[in-house]
Amino acid sequence: EKEIWNRERLSLQKSLKQADAELSKLRAELRSEAFLRELGSDTENVVLRRIYGKYLRAESFRKALIYQKKYLLLLLGGFQECEEATLALIARMGGQPSYTDLEIITHHSKGFTRFRSAVRVSVAISR
Repeated sequence: EKEIWNRERLSLQKSLKQADAELSKLRAELRSEAFLRELGSDTENVVLRRIYGKYLRAESFRKALIYQKKYLLLLLGGFQECEEATLALIARMGGQPSYTDLEIITHHSKGFTRFRSAVRVSVAISR
């Protein structure tokens, strides 16, 4: 009885997949026919403008996501550096950590740290 159910389930799943494939094919044909009908009418320019507007919005959205990704990576880099310094301090702690311990842990020069801080401030202000 269990085998019969499994066979029936598999056959139903197979027919469902075929129906989904046929449905997606029919939807694609319907979209292409509708698009061709719109292009064939006198409103070619309107359709092309609408498509170009969608393209411009998508491109603007993509560029905004890229900018946000770069901004977040910059922030995460700073947090990661702070976390590494903190973990190193905790690992070395025997007593109270001093300022010289922090200088040893961060391997960047004072100028580089100032530059990085200035960049973060300018990015935060422009954001």
